[in-house]
Amino acid sequence: MIYLQLSTGQSPAECQFFAKHIFHKILREAEKADLSTDIISETPSKYGLLSAVVAVSGCHEDEFAARWLGSLQWIAKSPFRPNHLRKNWFIAVSRLPELPALPENDEIRVETCRAGGKGGQHVNKTESAVRAVHLSTGVTVRVESERSQHANKKRALQLLAMKLEEHLSQQNQRYQQNQHSQLYQLERGNAVRVFHGMDFVEKYSEVK
Repeated sequence: MIYLQLSTGQSPAECQFFAKHIFHKILREAEKADLSTDIISETPSKYGLLSAVVAVSGCHEDEFAARWLGSLQWIAKSPFRPNHLRKNWFIAVSRLPELPALPENDEIRVETCRAGGKGGQHVNKTESAVRAVHLSTGVTVRVESERSQHANKKRALQLLAMKLEEHLSQQNQRYQQNQHSQLYQLERGNAVRVFHGMDFVEKYSEVK
């Protein structure tokens, strides 16, 4: 699954108008390519669309995404400001990282080992220490503070749950920061696809 984010980068009404057309075009092209789409978020505006995130999945999803990634250009007179001289409007399509997955409890491996000691008769000769590993994330805890293996296992699973919650929270924070930063990264020029007029007829950009 691929997450595509469309952004106007806080651009004017014309770009928002263009963004709405492009968003629907992405959905239509995905359908024609037998790809599944799921609208994750959509931020409409008075003039069109400020931003949107859509999940695309299916065969050749990477090739489909590659055709859209980058800066998109629309060449047309402003439909809102007839006397405005500007005729070039830009929006951006970027790829977001996959959403962090919630860890599953059945992915935990529990191992036993000997607890440490100072030596001599105080060394713990039984495998009472417990090491718990969450396989998909690699998050690990080790507990040997209790006398019994059962108590150490219970404590290890509690600590692992806390560390997994922290791990997932950090993942979500990084994802949100990445998504937020890409909203405002808009390169004007070097368009990967160019559209003309109010009919949005596509012409290939000469810039590679």
